Amino acid sequence: MCIHADSRVGKQGSPATHPHAPTSGVRGICEKPRVKCAECPNRRFLPVTDEVIRCHLSGRDDVGQPFVAGVYPMLLDETCFFLAVDFDKTGWREDATAFLDTCRRLSLPATLERSRSGRGGHVWLFFDQAVPAALARKLGSHILTETMEQHPEAGLDSYDRFFPNQDTMPRGGFGDLIALPLQKQSRERGNSVFVDEQLAPYSDQWAFLSSVRKIDRAQIESIVLDAERRGRVIGVRVPPDEDEEQPWTTSPGRRRKEPAIAGEVPDSLELVLGNEIYIAKENLVPALRNRLIRLAAFQNPEFFRAQAMRLPTYGKPRVIGCAEEHPHHLGLPRGCLDDVRRLLSDLGIRPVIRDERYSGQPLQVTFQGELRPEQKVAAAAMLAHETGVLSATTAFGKTVIAAWLIAQRGVNTLVLVHRQAVARPMGGALVRVSEPAGNRDRSHRRRPESAQRIARCGSHAEPRAQGRGR
Repeated sequence: MCIHADSRVGKQGSPATHPHAPTSGVRGICEKPRVKCAECPNRRFLPVTDEVIRCHLSGRDDVGQPFVAGVYPMLLDETCFFLAVDFDKTGWREDATAFLDTCRRLSLPATLERSRSGRGGHVWLFFDQAVPAALARKLGSHILTETMEQHPEAGLDSYDRFFPNQDTMPRGGFGDLIALPLQKQSRERGNSVFVDEQLAPYSDQWAFLSSVRKIDRAQIESIVLDAERRGRVIGVRVPPDEDEEQPWTTSPGRRRKEPAIAGEVPDSLELVLGNEIYIAKENLVPALRNRLIRLAAFQNPEFFRAQAMRLPTYGKPRVIGCAEEHPHHLGLPRGCLDDVRRLLSDLGIRPVIRDERYSGQPLQVTFQGELRPEQKVAAAAMLAHETGVLSATTAFGKTVIAAWLIAQRGVNTLVLVHRQAVARPMGGALVRVSEPAGNRDRSHRRRPESAQRIARCGSHAEPRAQGRGR
């Protein structure tokens, strides 16, 4: 049975959208808010009928109230008959047009609908039979990945704008809802209609829709299989699989061989090291810019964990991107420097490093303690690099190693922690294991600046971190 949702004007004058259930609000049957709809034993829904479609197209229900119907794309067997992609940023026209261009290159028929608000658009791909939602979403992800090779402005967050919005049915729910096109009030404003490449509405919407070819499953599977083989479904590194039987067989960083970049690349590229790695945009062709952005991105394990448990994925982005778009530069985390160098080397581009980092102020402290053998190994490995991550178990002595490193570097240091409960003990520990060089009198001991900063600020970091060492 197919179900639908409708949007009506609520008590506060704002639209309220919910699955159409005849038992909702009925005294003696509906026990909201004590019992959630997803847990109600009396829950039942009305199917989509000709009357529902008539109300949507006319914009009014049988009592004259505004009416908008929406559809849950995922069926109960976790299949779907279409995939829709929502573009709602300021540059949604360019994003949607670039997506449609990719669909044409892949011989996939796709249609663009201007959204109900008029400030965005939906690209629809219709299938000739119900296909698994996971397969449909892989198709959409691959199209978006290929689109960003030429149009990186679409953004990594577009991977979260698919309908259906996850591969499996969330427990107790139906997934995300998308409003059906052609609702009357929206049509009268020139919205919720299908448009051509110039964003002009088709004069006969029904004739246009009847001409749209539906995509067969064999074509979808062929495209997705090739994309998976080339690592082009999402195109960013994946989190380690805890259940993988032979993790040692995967490549370092779970990297795949990237295809050649379309367009002319520069002979050299300047990398300005500051609080980030800054790269001038004017020297980057779209495909190279896209590759650099993806170096600082990874698939979010929290998204896949929630999806596997059939929990809602709202607020959990599928891809976490750490690149920053500045007016004239692309900013990448400094930890990506080795990856950036490797990418440029593979493309035959010579990196030119310009170090604009602040070298800090000398800090005269000595380490008052002794490292255990396993700490010595970790500390020596950390000292050999400018950037690194120490991952160790509780009580390993990470704070002690930090104090040793501060003394070895001999430079003022900014220490950031994520909660106050960690800040105060850490500040005390730094005081105990470090002191100014040449000062052995405990009554005159001065806290190193890092310890002072933690003790004084707690969890509140300075708005500006200038004046700190590297």
